[in-house]
Amino acid sequence: MDRLKALIVDDEPLARERLRDLLEAEPLVEIVGEYGDGGAALTAIHDAQPDVVFLDIQMPGRDGLQVASQLSPSGGPAVVFTTAHERFALEAFGVAATDYLLKPFDAERLQQALRRVRERRPFRAGSAPAVAPLATRSGRLAFRADGRIVLLRSEEIRWVEADDNYVTLHLTSGRLLLRETLTAIESRLGAESFTRINRSAVVNIDQIRELQPEQHGDYTVVLRDGTRLPLSRSLRGRLERFT
Repeated sequence: MDRLKALIVDDEPLARERLRDLLEAEPLVEIVGEYGDGGAALTAIHDAQPDVVFLDIQMPGRDGLQVASQLSPSGGPAVVFTTAHERFALEAFGVAATDYLLKPFDAERLQQALRRVRERRPFRAGSAPAVAPLATRSGRLAFRADGRIVLLRSEEIRWVEADDNYVTLHLTSGRLLLRETLTAIESRLGAESFTRINRSAVVNIDQIRELQPEQHGDYTVVLRDGTRLPLSRSLRGRLERFT
């Protein structure tokens, strides 16, 4: 497996040091640079061509969101935001962020982000994809199930449920069982229309009818068909515009 080339961008030296230590413990990651401001980071991204940029949001001058908005969504590096603030989550995924790490995060959470980066990297020439292409020319998503290819529009998918190495797509007309991980499916669906609400569920944002408060500050996500799903506290920031 190839090593990921990683770039660190954060105006806080201690934050850069901690992230550097975590990344240096990953044998399949190579750090290609560290920068404390967005302007220098853009130049470095152009020169070093990293696979992933770990990007702080609040920085003097050009902030992380401004940097990410200037990167190519197809040919540019994956962007993983690192911040102490939940309130930027929706904006972050609006610029196609691969992940959003809330400080302080640990090695396990970082490894999860690295897995998502690898899953979103384009297939190498000559290699066969494990799943059908992300989308057909008609704009539909293609999924392999029981030896067949099923074409779906994103609006046909209400929510996705994880079950070990399988996922169930809950559709507007039935269900579809796939041998894939939830993380892989989430990366294919895209953050603009779908969002993770807990460790085992991804929902279509347009299918959310309401958020109901529960005890101890928890929330339940209620879909338009009446399905009720718990909202993880760590992921609440992704739905903050609804609260």
